Amino acid sequence: MGRMDRKPFGSRALKLIAALVTGAVLAGCADMNLPGWTPQTLRPAAQADPVAEPDTGPLPVSGARTAEALDRSTRAERAQAVSVSDRGRPLGTTVATLGSPTEPGFWLKTPLVTSEQPGVVRSQQTAKRVSVTLVPIAGPVTAGSRISLAAMRALELPLTALAKLDVSQAR
Repeated sequence: MGRMDRKPFGSRALKLIAALVTGAVLAGCADMNLPGWTPQTLRPAAQADPVAEPDTGPLPVSGARTAEALDRSTRAERAQAVSVSDRGRPLGTTVATLGSPTEPGFWLKTPLVTSEQPGVVRSQQTAKRVSVTLVPIAGPVTAGSRISLAAMRALELPLTALAKLDVSQAR
């Protein structure tokens, strides 16, 4: 038999194969459970300010998967939040999605305000109202907002809803 004429892979093909293998290896590492290694251990610990730590009530049950298990608001807090009699000074309308379900309280993070203040939101879907703390976020006033789990439940909205809300400054 004669000498086999084989063409070696070109450098572009080798680079592509190396990139694919590297990507596959790194993707596999993302699911590894290495004891003692968490995203939190890779970051420096934040300096705790005991004065700024509010009493947020009981922590949700470990492994909580339902709105009831995650919502830390008390029955009294919910009753007070929904006992809104008037809307206050209108600030505008926003579309809100569920914010962090582990962040307690009744709040709306919205670009409609420039400073934290008491407010009222009214759902256009359910016509329910709830008192909230309006928290400013960056963006144009036409940008969307994020609403707390407790407020979303008080408005009787599905947690996956794009909630159209009328936002007012409390009087």
